[in-house]
Amino acid sequence: MGFLEGKTAIITGAGFAALKDGSAGSIGYGIATAYAKEGANLVITGRNVQKLETAKEKLEAEFGIQVLCVAADVNAGADNKAVVQNVVDLAIEKFGRIDVLVNNAQASASGVTLADHTTDQFDLAIYSGLYATFYYMQACYPHLKETKGSVINFASGAGLFGNFGQCAYAAAKEGIRGLTRVAATEWGPDGINVNVVCPLAWTAALENFQEAYSEAFEANVHMPPMGHYGNVETEIGRVV
Repeated sequence: MGFLEGKTAIITGAGFAALKDGSAGSIGYGIATAYAKEGANLVITGRNVQKLETAKEKLEAEFGIQVLCVAADVNAGADNKAVVQNVVDLAIEKFGRIDVLVNNAQASASGVTLADHTTDQFDLAIYSGLYATFYYMQACYPHLKETKGSVINFASGAGLFGNFGQCAYAAAKEGIRGLTRVAATEWGPDGINVNVVCPLAWTAALENFQEAYSEAFEANVHMPPMGHYGNVETEIGRVV
C-alpha cells in the first residue's frame, strides 16, 4: 500500500521514451513510475499516442494501477482551453477526483539563437510550456481545491542562467516559475500546495540535443557536483 493509494495524478508529457541503452529516458515517465509505485492512478497526456500507450502498458502491468491516456497538444493553432478541459473532464469521469497536477510537458527549438529564432519556434515553447501550464492549472483548480491537492510545475536552469540557444525555452520556463509563485500565494489559503522543480536529468531529449547541437550542449549542460545526471524516476520522480 503506497501513500498515494486512491489518489489521482495528471502528468503532462508522460509518454515513454527510451535512451539508446533502452532504459527510461523521459522525465514524465519517470514521474509516472514514482507515482505508480505509491499506488496512484494516473492520467497521462502528450502528443504521441504510441508513447502514451507504451507507458500505460508498462505501468499497469508492473504496478497494478489504472492509467488513462489522453492525446493533448497545446499549440498556437488549437482551442487550447477546450483541449485541456477535455483532459480534466475525462479524468473526473474515470477517477472522480484530481489530487495532483504535474505540468511537465515542454517542447522547444533548443540550439537556435535568439537572432535566428522564428515566431513559430517561439510559439512552440510558449504554448507547449507556459500556456499549457496556465490552462491546466485553471482547469484543475476547483478539483484541487476540493481535495486539498498539489501542483508541481517545471522550470529550468536555462532561464535561471540564460543558456545559449534557448531563448524561447528559457522565456517559457521563467514564465512558469513566476506563475507558480503567484499560484502559491493565491491558492495557499485553499489548501493547495504549489511548487516548481528545475531538474537536470539524463533524458532521450538531452541525448538528442547533445548530438544535434554539440556546441550548445557543451556550453549549457554542466555535470552536477554529484558526478551524474539525475535519474528520471529515483531522483526527479521521487522529488515530485
